[in-house]
Amino acid sequence: MQRAVFCLCPLGWAPWSPRLVEAVVFGCIPVIVADDIVLPFADAIPWEDIGVFVDEEDVPKLDTILTSIPPEIILRKQRLLANPSMKQAMLFPQPAQPGDAFHQVLNGLARKLPHDRSVFLKAGDKILNWTAGPVGDLKPW
Repeated sequence: MQRAVFCLCPLGWAPWSPRLVEAVVFGCIPVIVADDIVLPFADAIPWEDIGVFVDEEDVPKLDTILTSIPPEIILRKQRLLANPSMKQAMLFPQPAQPGDAFHQVLNGLARKLPHDRSVFLKAGDKILNWTAGPVGDLKPW
C-alpha cells in the first residue's frame, strides 16, 4: 500500500471500512467505492481533497476514471496525505495525543451535546476544552 498510488476502498460490512484508515495511514489515495457512505472524522480529514469517489455503478469504468486523473491532482492529493496530521487523526496512540482518533471521536460526541457552537473544535485547533459547556452539563458520572 505504501508504494501504491491508489487504494481501493469499497464499502465493507459496516457503514465504513478499515480500508480507509489503512489507505490514509500508508499515504495511498483512497478510491472510495461506496454510494451514500458516511466518512469518519470529516472535521480532520478532507475526504474530497484526498480521495477519489467512484459511484458503485461506475466500477466497470474504474481504469478509465483513474487514468484520466491529471498528474498534478494526484501529486496534490499525495502531498495532503503526507501531512502527519492526516495519519494522526486516524490512529489511536497510547497515550492519547491532541488531534488523534480518540480526540476525533470525543469531538464528534461533543457535537451531539446541547452546547452552542462556541465550544466545538474549530479548524486549526488541536485541543478541545471539554469543560467549556454549560455548567449543568458537567455531571459527575
